[in-house]
Amino acid sequence: MHLINVYPETISDGFGVRYSIYLAGCTHRCRGCHNAGSWNPRAGEPLTEALLARIVDEIRANPLLDGITLSGGDPFYNPLALLALLQRLKADTGLNIWCYTGYTYEALLADEARRPCLDYIDTLVDGPFVQSLFDPTLVFRGSRNQRILHLSRAR
Repeated sequence: MHLINVYPETISDGFGVRYSIYLAGCTHRCRGCHNAGSWNPRAGEPLTEALLARIVDEIRANPLLDGITLSGGDPFYNPLALLALLQRLKADTGLNIWCYTGYTYEALLADEARRPCLDYIDTLVDGPFVQSLFDPTLVFRGSRNQRILHLSRAR
């Protein structure tokens, strides 16, 4: 798994002040993607144990944070690495986790490799970006087909 960027404090990627982690790798290749440079799974730098420990320390040291957001690319590009990352973030920070993906919730539920990740995600923003459905008035999503699903309430 490769890391494209982190934003230690943002209000653009979910409710409240969030620590956003942008991961590399995406096969959706949505026309009009705001982050096409993240499609390459080798973009950015490898997410090593040392780098992840530094990220966790930054998150724990910031009392202003309301949660963590994973974006990309598509975090579900590498589901095994994503699962390990989600487990670590949840265990070490206890914060709620938002995740953006081009997959639909239904597709993730049907995918045996990706489904376990949903157990660690509190809010999922699902669906590919569709340029013809672009709506700049939407909150936390780019096109009208995308949904904000609060998974932790469903459990």
